Amino acid sequence: MTQSLKVAVQMDPIETVNIDGDSTFALMLEAQKRGHTMWHYEVRHMSLHEGKDDLGGRRTERLTATAQPVTVQRRAGAHYTFGPAARLDLGTMDVVLMRQDPPFDMAYITATHMLEHIHPRTLVVNDPKHVRDAPEKLLVTHFPDLMPPTLITWDPEAIRAFRAEYQDIIVKPLFGNGGAGVFRIKPGDENLASLLEMHFARSREPLMIQHYEAAVRRGDKRIILIDGEPLGAINRVPAEGEARSNMHVGGRPEKVSLTERDREICRRIGPHLRDHGLIFVGIDVIGDYLTEINVTSPTGLQELARFDGTDLSVAIWDSIERRVAARAG
Repeated sequence: MTQSLKVAVQMDPIETVNIDGDSTFALMLEAQKRGHTMWHYEVRHMSLHEGKDDLGGRRTERLTATAQPVTVQRRAGAHYTFGPAARLDLGTMDVVLMRQDPPFDMAYITATHMLEHIHPRTLVVNDPKHVRDAPEKLLVTHFPDLMPPTLITWDPEAIRAFRAEYQDIIVKPLFGNGGAGVFRIKPGDENLASLLEMHFARSREPLMIQHYEAAVRRGDKRIILIDGEPLGAINRVPAEGEARSNMHVGGRPEKVSLTERDREICRRIGPHLRDHGLIFVGIDVIGDYLTEINVTSPTGLQELARFDGTDLSVAIWDSIERRVAARAG
């Protein structure tokens, strides 16, 4: 029997999750089934304590969070039960699941720095340093031959030149998620200048510009890799009149199988993911092109389980338990 692990789940407020779609909830159900003990906390509850002397006169540090023991069940309106809140030393945990949603902003980056103080002594999933080094829309640029034509810039003139070359383009914030702020600018659309003005008036971050791939009408494939191996996929088809396929904005999930091109993409990126502690990753493929590598808080587990009966939360926990056992050994 697997040893019971102490698991802290760093996530958004659990009362807000969709129990029929949330991947973190699926991971928590599987952890509980295996007899692991769980605590829930949010990033805003973390504290890094530095500079206290221990009995030997050495400087010490502790990463703590105000956390609550939690149990979960698949029952709408009553899907979690909390125990009393207490100050939890995260360094005493076996595992921390870093599962809060982006945006990938300074708060997110700060949390990864704080978690580095306990990892890998406490296994943080995914590895906080390599999550920080691999925001989804930037990691993919290290595999340029797998991508559609892409530009990342602050420069409106460069964006206009890219549009002049490719005509039909997608404009999206570099560190967003869930399809928020993603626009398709068709040939002849007169709104690009206003869109750039609005974005740069509100943000200091660059934009990602990509050639619009018409293959998205047939779906944006989410492929789930565990330890660098592709173990399942779903297709997300945009709603009528919508350029975005994200399920947050009405994308329709469909069953799908991997093509040889999909497998080629996974073979190329898989070793990098595995070697950098990125255990649970979801990549997005449109037609023949890799568009994103999602490492911060990947989704899709429950949709995949419904369409082909594959519960990848099992494989994820198998991987986590192997790594914890190897560390203990």
